[in-house]
This record gives sequence, structure tokens and C-alpha cells, in this order.
Amino acid sequence: MGQLYDAAQSQNQMKRNFVLGKLIALEVTHSHHGQSIELLDYDDLKYELVLAAYKEINATSDANKWF
Repeated sequence: MGQLYDAAQSQNQMKRNFVLGKLIALEVTHSHHGQSIELLDYDDLKYELVLAAYKEINATSDANKWF
């Protein structure tokens, strides 16, 4: 059972590091609450990535208009 737990923890850490890397590539260093992204858990990192992705959308472009 210990090996299974270790494998799950390793996979969770890999997912967290992936999202963290995406945020760093987008030059996001702090959450919208002002906390360093290095301290956030996986779910909070995903939320910050969604916020950062919305900020990257150019709303004035014709391709990105809703209607």
C-alpha cells in the first residue's frame, strides 16, 4: 500500500508542477489574493491558470467576439 500512496503523491506533484510551470511561463508570480504561487495547492493553481488564460484573450479581435 505504501508504494501505491507514493505513486499517487508523485503523480499529484507532477500535475502541480505542470500547472506551476504554465503560470510561470505566463509570468504569473502571485495569486489574485497576493499569495506567492509557489505556496498554492493544485486546485488553487488551476484556478489561477484559468484567470491568467482569460487575461490573455484579446477581446477586441474579431475572432474572439461572442456575437
